[in-house]
Amino acid sequence: MLEFSHNGWLVLASLAVSFMAAFTGLSLTQGASALGVAPRKLVVALSAVVLGGGIWSMHFVAMLGLELPILFYYDAVITLISALVAILMVGLALLILHFYPRTTLTITTAGAIVGLGIAVMHYVGMLGMQLCRPVFSVFDIAVSTIAAVALSNLAIWVAYGARTHRNIIAGTACFGLAVFIVHFVAMWHTGFIAIDGSGGGAGPLISNQVLALGVTVSVFLICGAFLLTGVTFLSRPDQRQRRTAAATEAEPAQPVALPDMPASDQNNILDTEAMAASAFGGGIPYESEGHTRFADPARIAAVRAEGHYTVLYMDETKLFCPWSISRAEARLVKAGFVRAHRSYLINPGHVSSFTRTKDTGVCYFEAVGSLPKVPVSRSRLGNVRAVLGLA
Repeated sequence: MLEFSHNGWLVLASLAVSFMAAFTGLSLTQGASALGVAPRKLVVALSAVVLGGGIWSMHFVAMLGLELPILFYYDAVITLISALVAILMVGLALLILHFYPRTTLTITTAGAIVGLGIAVMHYVGMLGMQLCRPVFSVFDIAVSTIAAVALSNLAIWVAYGARTHRNIIAGTACFGLAVFIVHFVAMWHTGFIAIDGSGGGAGPLISNQVLALGVTVSVFLICGAFLLTGVTFLSRPDQRQRRTAAATEAEPAQPVALPDMPASDQNNILDTEAMAASAFGGGIPYESEGHTRFADPARIAAVRAEGHYTVLYMDETKLFCPWSISRAEARLVKAGFVRAHRSYLINPGHVSSFTRTKDTGVCYFEAVGSLPKVPVSRSRLGNVRAVLGLA
């Protein structure tokens, strides 16, 4: 086995790249679930390129710091494949996180996919080495993969536990360290031997100098994206603070019972919210371009709980509503809405078809591009079927 060491400065540089890519990718997707389908796909794609490209860049910045007693090269095709693998697997995880309800299963699955993406990228990239072959066993691969999956799950759970500034920063730390640690855990279990010839690579060879040029360009783009998202991140109000303020403003004042106030007047005070709703035609508030607007309940196909606030689905758009799902239900039940799931209210008038699956069901919304379907839980199945005229 060949003796090897690492350049300390490049090791630190690889860690910095990992943190910058993590912050940029996670910041880009903050609030993406409230976007329409097309812009959400674009944001997810950009984030996948940044996160996946960051994983690849971190790996090869660290590999540029690898010091061996012999000259070695990289196969260009295999090196490119390693980058594409990272981008595609991270993209798949982000699609799950932003196009499906965030449950324990979906978040854990997304974390596992990201972890596998890190491990696969690392070992595919290592196989691209020419004139020098990395040596590792199945056990070594298993240890690195388990570490990657565990650390990536921690990062995803932290970043997506709540989409606040604090979660994004904590998720950045976890994700950046996950990529960094997995690389060096894998390197700890890897040896190197010199081989004769080119090793039968799949494509042309690239030297460390050429690779350094490509990695420099990649890191430059990541740094630029990091600066741009950092400025946006700092200027954007924290979503938790915005939701808290909006919920506080939306809560009706508690009536104060005065000894000399007639009961009829006290009832009028209790009906203040109902009168306010009537003044706006029973509209549901949502935020758009810095303004609070009101949506006609008849146009709303469904409402989904998102922490302490909700998302309204109308046509091709998704709108941020400062109300909780319970508060929205109290208003919308008069408009014919029904609770289909603990996280969903649906407007039966927009349901295009219904499918029953054993003790649960699914409502489909063919005319609502932002909401293909809504799950119906077992406890709500009978009520939903009755409203749809199926019971």
